[in-house]
Amino acid sequence: MQRRIKHFLSGIAVLLLIVASTNVASAQNAGDLKINEILVLNDSNTVDDFGKHTAWIEIFNSAYNTVNIGGCYLTDDLSNPTKYWIPTGDPTTKIPSRCYMVFWADNHPTRGIFHLNFDLDGAKTIALFNADGRTLIDKVEIPLENKPDITYGRPTNDSEQWVYLEKSTPGANNDYTKKKSAGESFVEFDPYGIGMTMIAMFVVFSALAILFVIYKNMGRFFIRRSVSAQKPATSEVKVAAKHSEEEMSGEVNAAIAMALYLYQNELHDFENTVLTINKVSRNYSPWSSKIYTLRKLPR
Repeated sequence: MQRRIKHFLSGIAVLLLIVASTNVASAQNAGDLKINEILVLNDSNTVDDFGKHTAWIEIFNSAYNTVNIGGCYLTDDLSNPTKYWIPTGDPTTKIPSRCYMVFWADNHPTRGIFHLNFDLDGAKTIALFNADGRTLIDKVEIPLENKPDITYGRPTNDSEQWVYLEKSTPGANNDYTKKKSAGESFVEFDPYGIGMTMIAMFVVFSALAILFVIYKNMGRFFIRRSVSAQKPATSEVKVAAKHSEEEMSGEVNAAIAMALYLYQNELHDFENTVLTINKVSRNYSPWSSKIYTLRKLPR
């Protein structure tokens, strides 16, 4: 049993190590990053941390784990893929799952790591390269006609199509339309609750079946454990009986056999319980003789 527990614990440890290594590897996968929205002409739109109206680029993390964009490159010239290097070692460059990050294309890199060394005036392409400076992660062709404060981006996070958006959403989801909740969708799918009832019954009976299997196996385990604990005592009793049989001699066995035989074949005298008093013809009895009585005056 202890060996099984050790194997089980070692299996869990190996599984945790595999999951942890997978998460670490996937957390550094910059291939899940996408250019999501851009604004070329910023007249009265969002301002940066210096209060300036400048062009900006929004990056979206499409993965379900955190991705560090540090070490990657942003450029407006495909012939110069390493134009702006995003510094590493800064926790602010980590983009959480399904979240966004905005870079300001103001050609003032001294204002911070989120301020690029180029602007979008006359730019035709924006590209994001991996840390090797050669692998292209994503790019977008900037349209020739750009209206002030009108952003150009994906209508949804997973869309491959680019359109002019009705609202600019830096650092947020581009799709701001009202969505049905999971409950509302399920009500439309199952208006009478039949499916919900079946699911609830399935969950309850599945839980009962699992509990039955667990308790049954636990009972078998404890029964086997108790039986294994009683085996040494039984063997000791058998060994003691064996030794006692070996120590008994033939005379002892003969005496025991004779005693049993006499006990089973012993004859008992059955005495009559009726008392018979017979009258004798001789009435004399020394007990009633006067010669043996005391005298009035002793000698």
